[in-house]
Amino acid sequence: MSGGKLISAEEFQSRLKKLKLLLLDVDGILTDARTFYVEGSGFVRTFNMYDGYGIKLLQKAGFPVGIISGGKAKDLQERIKVLGIEHFVLGSEDKLTSAKTISEKLNIPFDCIAFMGDELFDLPALRAVGLSITVPGAVEEVKNEVNWITHKTGGNGAVREIIDAIRKAQNLPA
Repeated sequence: MSGGKLISAEEFQSRLKKLKLLLLDVDGILTDARTFYVEGSGFVRTFNMYDGYGIKLLQKAGFPVGIISGGKAKDLQERIKVLGIEHFVLGSEDKLTSAKTISEKLNIPFDCIAFMGDELFDLPALRAVGLSITVPGAVEEVKNEVNWITHKTGGNGAVREIIDAIRKAQNLPA
């Protein structure tokens, strides 16, 4: 279990080396949490290309990436498809149960999982994994519980920041 407190850079590196799965929330992590209404299309959000390329790099190296989102909008489904993400649970605010589903499917224990989340309903999963991560714009309750806070903000390279740290710690190819 993560312990719920910020950890040292040395401990962060140690936990990165142990990881076998990265799970991501969407709004506020893969996006900047803003949505736009487009006539004829409905609400849409923007995704960061650097985050997307990082996800592809991890997956290419055989390191699974999963998405857990309370939403299931078409733009998100299309992003998952484009990135080739095989492990996802959409339409669920029960992030812990969703994380367990993916963990059991892949036979990866929670202490080898990192989860990035930023909202209150992310807390149960953040508390359960081996490395809990959030972004500077997260709600205070989340920032008070996680092991690590990225330098970059959600939707602006925060996911890539963590992916690059995992790749470096585990000597994964580019």
